[in-house]
Amino acid sequence: MGKNIVIIGGGAAGMSAAAKARRTDPSLNIVVYERSGYVSYGACGFPYAIKGEIAQVEDVVVRTPAQFAKQNIQAHVGHEVLTIDRAAQTLRVRERASGAETEVGWDALVLTTGGAPTRPPLQGIDLPGVFALRTVEDALAIRTWIEQERPTRGVIIGGGYIGLEMAEALAAHGIALTLVERLPQVIPSLDPEMAAHVQAELEQQGVTLRLEQAVEVLVGSERVREVQVAGTSIPADIVIMAVGIRPSVTLAQAAGVTLGPTGAVAVDDHQRTSVPNVWAAGDLAEAHHLVTGRPAWVPLGTTANKQGRVLGENLGGGDARFGGIVGTVVVKVFDLEAASSGLSEQRAQAEGFEVKTVSATAGSRAHYMPGHQPIQIKLVYEATTRRLLGGQLVGREGVSKRIDTIATALHAGWRIEQLAELDLSYAPPFAPVWDPILVAANLAK
Repeated sequence: MGKNIVIIGGGAAGMSAAAKARRTDPSLNIVVYERSGYVSYGACGFPYAIKGEIAQVEDVVVRTPAQFAKQNIQAHVGHEVLTIDRAAQTLRVRERASGAETEVGWDALVLTTGGAPTRPPLQGIDLPGVFALRTVEDALAIRTWIEQERPTRGVIIGGGYIGLEMAEALAAHGIALTLVERLPQVIPSLDPEMAAHVQAELEQQGVTLRLEQAVEVLVGSERVREVQVAGTSIPADIVIMAVGIRPSVTLAQAAGVTLGPTGAVAVDDHQRTSVPNVWAAGDLAEAHHLVTGRPAWVPLGTTANKQGRVLGENLGGGDARFGGIVGTVVVKVFDLEAASSGLSEQRAQAEGFEVKTVSATAGSRAHYMPGHQPIQIKLVYEATTRRLLGGQLVGREGVSKRIDTIATALHAGWRIEQLAELDLSYAPPFAPVWDPILVAANLAK
């Protein structure tokens, strides 16, 4: 008989771990418990399914429990883990539909409980028509509300990635939108002058911005009717709460697992926690940031999949390690693309670096090619060593291609001069002879 592996959480990290563990050691007994009704889904696709760009919300599901069963992986949806007994190496699981509880033993326990949407203590937050977006059920509920209730006015609370993507999704249904953000800008990972381009795009698309303002109360009786912000009332038939997420560490703490400085679970490069035979990955866990050299919590699907794969190989007796992150993100905001990797100028200064920056505007393709667009680029580097610390780009095309180049340089620990020396591709339909990255890097010389 193989070891009993129990995985709590059926998202990207948990199912990647299960699949890799199965391939690494066919003798393992692998069981997954997922609280929601779905496993293995691409949550980043939710806004596009709500928009209608993806035909059905369920199309974001990568694999079903039945498909995992063919690999001899038991994935139980609608099952909630209530308690963990670390000494006895058991846990108690409740089937949500029936209420039946079962005690389950484990030889290795994997915590991939992910993150939960932040719920500020607002009056009216539980009114019908107020939604967070984290699970397939959430996405289905929002799409159903739009189809059945036909909202015409909406409020998005939060100017992060989900909030901006949902602005585009709701606007596609003809909903007049107000976006409320308590910070002075959207997308906190960008520096203010770069975020200003995103804000201009939102306003151009008809989104009303209420920056540096906080929601006071949600008003309604049988459903949400308005949102009160800074003493004024904004009519709303639908409200999206997108104020961020937090790591779901309740079970981890109950099991005596150590949390790191970010508040997420501390893990080593093999995804082991402080408790023997207990592992963690994904939005629950920290990762080593290659630029700062310290633990970071950057909840992204890319990191969750990679950490899950490493964890799964190690469950099967391997010796894989997770190499770390630089925090690379890209977001589509209507017709604009915004991306960052590494540290912004503000973040680098907060981390104690003495920084220099360089900014440039350059074309996405040769200037004589139809459709060429300006790209705004900013590079952040250390004043003394000239090591690249981060980069940000905003433009209407070619941004995602270029942020990956910056991410690669950050992984390699390059100086800005090395970035300037890159032999990047050139053809008039795709890039100018001097790529925007090279233009910016050469200005720093």
